[in-house]
Amino acid sequence: QVQLVESGGGLVQAGGSLRLSCAASGRTFSSYTIGWFRQAPGKEREFAAAISRSGAIKNYADSVKGRFTISRDNAKNTAYLQMDSLKPEDTAVYYCAADYGITVYNTEGEYDYWGQGTQVTVSS
Repeated sequence: QVQLVESGGGLVQAGGSLRLSCAASGRTFSSYTIGWFRQAPGKEREFAAAISRSGAIKNYADSVKGRFTISRDNAKNTAYLQMDSLKPEDTAVYYCAADYGITVYNTEGEYDYWGQGTQVTVSS
């Protein structure tokens, strides 16, 4: 089992940047694929990005491709989501999730462990 804690959210103006962190504790962090998902008010949770156990494979939603960068530091048991050129439509609660496996999934149902979320608000 792994516990996940997100941090780094906040209020930023459109065009600005934020870096989210996902700190993990418990079982070996490098055994987990990590995903970032987000949920805007009144909308369903959606996929943003995911990274393989080694960091070699990264997937992005079309809506964030070219603006967001997912990464991880297995020595620090932490994953990151660097968000640049933020837009008001990026406003959401951002969650990190972990899956004990090799495949890099884009669907939330494949992830077994979730953090509590961190709020990101982008003002226009």
